[in-house]
Amino acid sequence: MLSISGLDVNIGPTPILREISLNVPTGSMCGLIGRNGAGKTTLMRAIMGSLNAEGGEIVFDHLDLTKVNSHKRAHMGIGFMPEDRRLVPVLTAEENVLLPVWATGMKDVEDRLAWIYELMPEVAEFRSRGATELSGGQQKFVAFARALMVGTQLLLLDEPSEGIAPIFAQRMKEILADLKKQGESVLVAESNDTHVADILDQTFVIERGSIVAG
Repeated sequence: MLSISGLDVNIGPTPILREISLNVPTGSMCGLIGRNGAGKTTLMRAIMGSLNAEGGEIVFDHLDLTKVNSHKRAHMGIGFMPEDRRLVPVLTAEENVLLPVWATGMKDVEDRLAWIYELMPEVAEFRSRGATELSGGQQKFVAFARALMVGTQLLLLDEPSEGIAPIFAQRMKEILADLKKQGESVLVAESNDTHVADILDQTFVIERGSIVAG
């Protein structure tokens, strides 16, 4: 499904990722574990195309994503949940979830949304509320649901448990466990594996921009 080999990424003149290699097989749930500043977010952004690769390959469904325009990721079924949520303040929770749909023109939207609401009934409960009316934990759920909306083939989650109350973090794990049972392909980045260790098929440990275990 996703195969990264020899990936180098710089931010400006500074090397951030060096010789990153990892695989996320179809239907697997993999963890990218590392402290703040280790390179997790940089890797996620490189996969999504918001940062350019200096070298190496990011192969998804037989295509090298380093040669694909960044806006095509959603069209390819890749959903991304950024650490900082990035909700549109003037939109409701549901409108934020549907935002990538408007950009991609994907079909079977109602069925997909119904599946998400079944998976995450708490989002259905506050779907009509404005994004700025939600707590930080609730905003994380909306960002998660938005990623799920287009993430029909691969889901990338950047620190889903970061900065939220333990009860929300536990709920995130429950949702991830449900996704695992349904055979979803997921790469989840976390500072530690406290919440997700027992549901991961494989764990990649990143330190100073390199994979040191996995």
